[in-house]
Amino acid sequence: MRPLTETQVREAIRNADADEIEQIGMPHDFILTDWDYIDFLAWRDPESSRRAVVVVEHDGHPMGIVLRSTDPARVRSGMCNICRTMQPGNQVALLTARRGGAKGRRGDSAGTYICADLSCHDNVRLAHPLAPSEVRAPGQIDQRLDGTKHRMEDFVVRVLSED
Repeated sequence: MRPLTETQVREAIRNADADEIEQIGMPHDFILTDWDYIDFLAWRDPESSRRAVVVVEHDGHPMGIVLRSTDPARVRSGMCNICRTMQPGNQVALLTARRGGAKGRRGDSAGTYICADLSCHDNVRLAHPLAPSEVRAPGQIDQRLDGTKHRMEDFVVRVLSED
């Protein structure tokens, strides 16, 4: 992902009004973001525990959405629909976002189950333990990274689409 300033991040958010965007707290370590490492920028708002923000790069331009979180589930385990990682149930939450355009003005929203701490790009980099006779295929981690990036981008585009 190309480096962004705080102003560019705020300008990229498209499903919130100016007052809400102004209230969003940036991550405390934003200035230290390793832009070469991340595929998308995602964080929980330090000012509001139920608010999160995701910014992806789509067609060369940053696009961001504000998400609302439910409490993590109380089930034994769950799967993040973005990184496709199985997590303990309390580490996966339903995050929803107000849709773009007329649908959003009518109150429509879209949601998916995502890692509660939005650490998807870190989770796919962790190698799963191998069985004694298992061999890791070359490029397996790269495929997981690409899939995670594309699923997050698709989710953001779906939220903001006028269709």
